[in-house]
Amino acid sequence: MLVVTRKTDEGIVIADNVVIKVLDVGKDRVKIGIEAPKDVRIVREELFNTEKQNIAAAAAPAKDIMEQLLKMKDNK
Repeated sequence: MLVVTRKTDEGIVIADNVVIKVLDVGKDRVKIGIEAPKDVRIVREELFNTEKQNIAAAAAPAKDIMEQLLKMKDNK
């Protein structure tokens, strides 16, 4: 993992066509802006992980689905 320190209004460029810019730094949050082509999918990490779990669950047999649901219930 690359770790980069940036100040407000500073950014980084990824693959020549994605720019990530620090817009604001607050007490416990950082607000970022992302400029990317429309065909580049951008999604928050927690939604990405949930989507992966949903896809895996949809492909699993019914028994596995029940086990996953029970685990999710226990983790809350």
